Amino acid sequence: MELAEENSKPLSGAKARTDGPVDAGAQRPTWSGQLDFILATVGYAVGLGNVWRFPYLCYNSGGGAFIIPYLVMVFLCGIPLLFMEFAVGQFTRLGPVHAFAKICPLSKGVGLATVVISFVFCTFYNVLMGWAFFYLFNSFRGTLPWSSCNNTWNVVGNCSSGFPGNATHLQSSSQQFFDHKLLGKTSGIEEAGGLQWEAFGCLLLSWIIIYLCIFKGVKSTGKVVYFTAVFPYFILFALLINNVQLPGAKEGILYFITPVWSKLFEIKVWVNAAAQVFNSLGVAFGCMISMASYNKFYQWTAKFNLLFCRDVLIISLVNSFTSILAGLVIFSAIGYMSFKHNLPVDNIATDGPGLVFVVYPEVLSTMPGYQIWAPLFFIMLLCLGLDSQFGNVEVVVTFLKDEFGVKVLRYLKREELLVLVVCFVGLLLGIPHVTQGGIYVFQLMDHCTGVVSLIFLAFFEVVAVCWIFGVSRLSLMVKRMRGESPSLFFRLCWVLFCPLLILSILVTSIVQYMPPRYGEYMYPLWAELVGWVISLVSIVWIPLCAVHEIYNSKGSLLQRIKNALAPTIDLDATDPHPKKQKADTPVLEKLLRSSV
Repeated sequence: MELAEENSKPLSGAKARTDGPVDAGAQRPTWSGQLDFILATVGYAVGLGNVWRFPYLCYNSGGGAFIIPYLVMVFLCGIPLLFMEFAVGQFTRLGPVHAFAKICPLSKGVGLATVVISFVFCTFYNVLMGWAFFYLFNSFRGTLPWSSCNNTWNVVGNCSSGFPGNATHLQSSSQQFFDHKLLGKTSGIEEAGGLQWEAFGCLLLSWIIIYLCIFKGVKSTGKVVYFTAVFPYFILFALLINNVQLPGAKEGILYFITPVWSKLFEIKVWVNAAAQVFNSLGVAFGCMISMASYNKFYQWTAKFNLLFCRDVLIISLVNSFTSILAGLVIFSAIGYMSFKHNLPVDNIATDGPGLVFVVYPEVLSTMPGYQIWAPLFFIMLLCLGLDSQFGNVEVVVTFLKDEFGVKVLRYLKREELLVLVVCFVGLLLGIPHVTQGGIYVFQLMDHCTGVVSLIFLAFFEVVAVCWIFGVSRLSLMVKRMRGESPSLFFRLCWVLFCPLLILSILVTSIVQYMPPRYGEYMYPLWAELVGWVISLVSIVWIPLCAVHEIYNSKGSLLQRIKNALAPTIDLDATDPHPKKQKADTPVLEKLLRSSV
């Protein structure tokens, strides 16, 4: 992904041409081609959650029937929100913090919250990358170490070479490899234990690779995504072709896709579908806004008026297709294990990291040609994880450059050193996850950051853009770039369907709140409170920045609120069309004006 930098240097004897809003900075680099942008965003959206979270959620929520609410949510929530973030990022040509400050100064905290949650997320998400490296290195042995009970880490008399079924006093050899060899798991979060040096080394390696891939910004990232975004599909198709030939694979696939129509009448299934779409596409993490900010402002003109929608559709549908494909791969293998051990499928299927680090490694160890399939599977996991990490780290780097660029580079001299500092801090914050009690820290972070914080943040983002900034202004913003207003479908989704769906998820999550747990382990009260503090680390910036913005304004309280709600970006200054069009004033702002 070579960058087009024709806008970064002034033309001889003339003023430098600005590509987009003049206040966004004419020196911002851009993607050289649309394929680079698509691969980078597809790579970010398609991650490890597609491999473990969707398959389990699908079979547990009605099988094939779950596809109906899932696809409904993709079209009513996922695609419109992705369109919205692309439009905001491309028009402002800024990261999420400064983009939100332009469209609604009161919501600057929403942008800052997306940066914080992305950074918190990448500190523990990269631990999964370290685990994948650990399994990859061990998969090159002549005999896979998790396939037998004849190892120093196995508990004598408590180990089973296969899945133990209803024998609750036994553990599979694969489970013991994960618990005792990789994690060195203690009895609970109260007992942190020492550092797992092999896991720490793999975590360090994963951060080094991420740095080498992104230290040149989108220029270096673009070269990598041509491999990391495409290669997993070769592995997934190869695994599927191999798996369907195994005995029992058909039963596993049928268990995965057989519809249970009664599930469609359960509200929880629809909420799960919306939450899966939302988490999978990465909306509200700020990454899509950051990536779109490197697009050329006039990328989509009337000549290519379908290109913008085409990209959104490609990313959304490829993400959904990958989830279903991964489900077929996983459950064809689980069906094979069910046949081999004469156990029900639901005795083998599990949720979370256990699906790819316990169940599937056990499956791989019994497959013909496991010497090939095991390394390929973990390389695929690394590719899926790397793309997502590129986006999370890039959000933080983009914010630091936009906010403190001149000051930071005065000390670090080069942008590469700024990226190095971000990666190093991420490594330090990931150390608690690679202690012997690290799995409990990981599960707590995943629960609090991936569910609680993200839903709150998403709701405030939609309110800020669709209701305060206004759908009419957002539509005009799109028209400035592509010469055509968004369709009625998108406008209805922005003003009605998306806010209501996210609000429903938020309310349901609060009403049906379940405390975090890891297997049978229940977290103590103090740990649960720590989890809530972790959730607030990102959310707290929304009210703090809003209060700060109002406090620094002048006039009465209503006048200050009105000023904080008014966008500072000039929608007319960049209009390429001769006829100027004014956006309607949002209802909320009209009410405030009448009160002042």
